[in-house]
Amino acid sequence: MVHWIGTSWKMNGTQDFGENYAKKLREAKVGQVEGIQPFIIPPFTLTTTVAKALGRFSGVALGVQNAHWEDSGAWTGEISMLQAKDAGAQVVELGHSERREYFGETDETVNLKVKAALRNNLRPLVCFGEPLEVFEAGESIPFITAQVDAALDGVEDTSSILLAYEPIWAIGEKGREPNPEDLETAFAELSARYADRVEGILYGGSVNHDNNQWLLRIPGIDGLFIGRSAWTPEGYLENIRLAKEVIG
Repeated sequence: MVHWIGTSWKMNGTQDFGENYAKKLREAKVGQVEGIQPFIIPPFTLTTTVAKALGRFSGVALGVQNAHWEDSGAWTGEISMLQAKDAGAQVVELGHSERREYFGETDETVNLKVKAALRNNLRPLVCFGEPLEVFEAGESIPFITAQVDAALDGVEDTSSILLAYEPIWAIGEKGREPNPEDLETAFAELSARYADRVEGILYGGSVNHDNNQWLLRIPGIDGLFIGRSAWTPEGYLENIRLAKEVIG
């Protein structure tokens, strides 16, 4: 089994940063670590720079943080899946809670984008997660499975899709680091419902060098989607090293 270990840089980084980061991953041959599929998702402006710096055979999957569901048209300010692929992307992140909260992303648009990504031979990375009040009310399972079901609705072949459970209460600078018991029930349910239908189910939310390994030991977690602890190449490579110790 391949574990996906990756990071999104969000709205951070310049051309020099992206080129340096990618070169360090290439030099470390991180794409050749057995059992791990590394991926990085820089801002869209860095996609081509990072793709060139990684090189064609780096083994590192490159993603973008969003894309539109139409292949072209009068959508000012948007980027299409076709354009993302042309820039070097292989993965497209969809449905992140920040996109939902601040930019009007809905279950319906996530579903449209999943279909558009697959139509353009891109791998969707579908993010989903519940707010703190839902978690504290014990309603996490129906909330998150409804998001996933909506994202996959009408998709005939879901086998190349990655799911990323990112509870809103755990992500961001002020996120609360989870305990194993916070996640075990959710991943048991997610695995039972989706494990045989998708490429993998990842966890993201306050992932760091201290919790990396116990997270990967939770049944049902097929990889990690990492934030701040992977925003330097050194931090990312340390996450890979720690993950490899668990994966073997």
